[in-house]
Amino acid sequence: MQHRAQDRRIRDIVIVGGGTAGWMAAASLKQHFGAAPVKITLIESSEIGTIGVGEATIPTIRRFYQALGLSDIDVLRATGGTCKLGIRFNDWTAPGASFIHPFGLYGQDLKGVAFHHYWMRLRALGEDVPIGDYSLGASLAAGGKFTTPSRNPPSTLSVFDWALHFDAGLFARLMRQVAERNGVRRVDARIVKVNLRGEDGFIESVSLDSGATIAGDLFIDCSGFRGLLIEEALHTGYEDWSQWLLCDSALAVQSEGQGPPPPYTDVTARPAGWQWRIPLQHRWGNGYVYSSRHTTDEAARAVLTGALDERLLHEPRKIGFHPGRRRKAWNRNCIALGLASGFLEPLESTSIALIETGIEKIKQLFPSRDFDPAVVDEFNEMSRLEMERVRDFVILHYKLNRRPDTTGFWTHCREMAVPDTLQRKIDLWRAQGHFVRYRWEMFSPPSWLAIYAGFGLLPQTYDLSVDGFDAAQLSGALAEMRKAVADTVAATRSHGDFIEQYARPQQPVAAE
Repeated sequence: MQHRAQDRRIRDIVIVGGGTAGWMAAASLKQHFGAAPVKITLIESSEIGTIGVGEATIPTIRRFYQALGLSDIDVLRATGGTCKLGIRFNDWTAPGASFIHPFGLYGQDLKGVAFHHYWMRLRALGEDVPIGDYSLGASLAAGGKFTTPSRNPPSTLSVFDWALHFDAGLFARLMRQVAERNGVRRVDARIVKVNLRGEDGFIESVSLDSGATIAGDLFIDCSGFRGLLIEEALHTGYEDWSQWLLCDSALAVQSEGQGPPPPYTDVTARPAGWQWRIPLQHRWGNGYVYSSRHTTDEAARAVLTGALDERLLHEPRKIGFHPGRRRKAWNRNCIALGLASGFLEPLESTSIALIETGIEKIKQLFPSRDFDPAVVDEFNEMSRLEMERVRDFVILHYKLNRRPDTTGFWTHCREMAVPDTLQRKIDLWRAQGHFVRYRWEMFSPPSWLAIYAGFGLLPQTYDLSVDGFDAAQLSGALAEMRKAVADTVAATRSHGDFIEQYARPQQPVAAE
C-alpha cells in the first residue's frame, strides 16, 4: 500500500447541502465507488429548508434511479409520483391553443429522409394534420392514457419514453435512504466557516456550528443559490443570462388538485411569464414564473390564485432567481451541482437532469488530488456547452411566441436578438428543415421539431426527394401511421387507472 503522501488518489469527498442535488450525488457516487476506499460525508442542516420546486423530470431520471437498483414503481410509490409523457403548452401561440412536446418520435422516416419532410409535403398538398397525430407519446398524453413502452417496438411509431412528476422532498429522502444504506455519513450541522489552504486557495476543511471541523480532498457544493463554497468562499463569478431570459421570480403553491391526474406537465402562458401545473398523487404543484420588470408580486399572485379553483395548502411562496451559470462549475477542488452551479427556469424540467449529467461528468473525469488543469478544464467546457444549449432551447419558446401582449413582455421576447448559437439553428431549420445536433446537448431533434411545429415555424421547403412519391400513396401511408397511433391510444387504459393499480404508496405519503 502506498503511503498517503505518495498516493494522490482522492479518499474523502465532502458534499455540502442535502436536498435533491446533494443526496442524488451521494447515492450515485457511493454506488459508483462501491468497496473502493472513498469516504463520502454529506453535511446538511435540518434547520435550513430546500427549494423543492422542481417536481417534473425528463426520462433520464429513470435511468438514474434504475442504476441505483430502484424500479419505476418503487419511485412512484415512494414519492407520490405520477407519469409524464411530455409537456402541454397552452396559450403560447393564441388564446385556447395548445400543443404537446412529447418524449418520443414522430412518424416513420423513409428512405433515409426524416419524417417531417413527408409531413411538410402533405401540408403542401392541402392536408394540414397536426404533427402530434403521428406521435404515440403526444397522442397518449392528449388522451389522458398511459402505458409503458413496448420492449420490442414493432415500428418507430411505437417508440416513446416517459418521465415522472414527483414530490422532490420525498425523492431526496429516498436518495438519502439509498446513500446511507450504502455507507454515506450524514452530519446535521451548519457550516460557519470555509477554511482555505494558504498556498493555493483550495478548500481544506469546513468548520461547523457544533465545533467540529471536517476536512476533505474534493468538495461538492450543493448549497443551492447561495453557492456557499463555489461563490462565497471561492468567488468564482456568475454569467448572467437575463438579457434573453427575462423571468426572475416565481410564486409556488401546492393545492389539492381536481380530477384524474393528466400524464403531462401543464405550462400555460400568462401576462408576464408562464404557469406550471404538476399533478402528484397526494397534491398538485403550481407556480407562476414571471418577470418582475413586467408585473408586480401582487398582480402575479392574483393571476396564479385566480387560475386555481381548488383549495390551496399554504400561502404562495416567493422565489427570486438570476438566470445564468457559474463561470466555472469546477473551481480548484470544488464542484458545484444543482442550483449552486446555475439556474434555468423549469420550463422544460431540466433542473434535475442537469444534476444527473453533472454527476456523470464527475465520474468520467474523477480527479486525483493533483487536480490536473486539463481535467478541470474539460469538465468546465462540457458543463458550459450543455448549459448553454439548454438555455438556447428554453429561449426558443419565448422567441417563437405569438401570444397577444398586455405587458410588453411577450413582444420583447419575440423581437429580442437571441444568441448566435440559437439563431444558427433557427436559420438552418427555416431554410431547409435541418437540425443542428451537438455532442453535449440534452434535447434531440424530435424535441426541436415539437417546438418548431408547435409554434408554427416551418421550413421554407422540404427535401426534394419526397416529390418522388405519388401524392395519393403518400397520403395513404401517412393516414395509416395516424391510424396505428390512434388504435393504440384507444386500446390503452387511462393514466389514473395505471396509477391506481401500480403506483399507490404502501402507506400515506408525507413530505418531511
